[in-house]
Amino acid sequence: MTVDSLRGGIEDFFSPTLDNNMLRLLPALARRTLVLAAIAVPWMAQAQIQPMQAQGDVKYVCGGIGSGQSTLMRQAMRNHPLSLMFVNTRGEFMASVEVSIKNNAGTEVLSIASSNGPICLIDIPDGRYTIEAESHGKKRQTRTVAVGGGPRSVEFRF
Repeated sequence: MTVDSLRGGIEDFFSPTLDNNMLRLLPALARRTLVLAAIAVPWMAQAQIQPMQAQGDVKYVCGGIGSGQSTLMRQAMRNHPLSLMFVNTRGEFMASVEVSIKNNAGTEVLSIASSNGPICLIDIPDGRYTIEAESHGKKRQTRTVAVGGGPRSVEFRF
């Protein structure tokens, strides 16, 4: 092998035909990019907080399934007077929790048959409330909380 033969190989490598080969690859790269975007867009859409629902004067949303939505829900906790979090004894998030919130007079102001995630953000008037939560037939737990003067977070561990 001589230097001239090496030089010829290098010149062939950097010849205009390489540019033509690259141009042929562009449609395939564009298709792959579109496929990746199609995969990423639904994932990003899931990482949104759902709209608030209303029961009387109380608005709420439950969610936090998946790391993206969980992060958003935990960040949003500081913007709501009351937040509930449901975990098992190992500290892992739980969903499908039944929740009842009663005001100081004993009137139910919020009833959630099954939370759609481990975190509930609740916009509720200032006051003292009793919160009951039950998960998958496990013992019903009760917490009392005073809402007002800043966000409050209550954790239920089943």
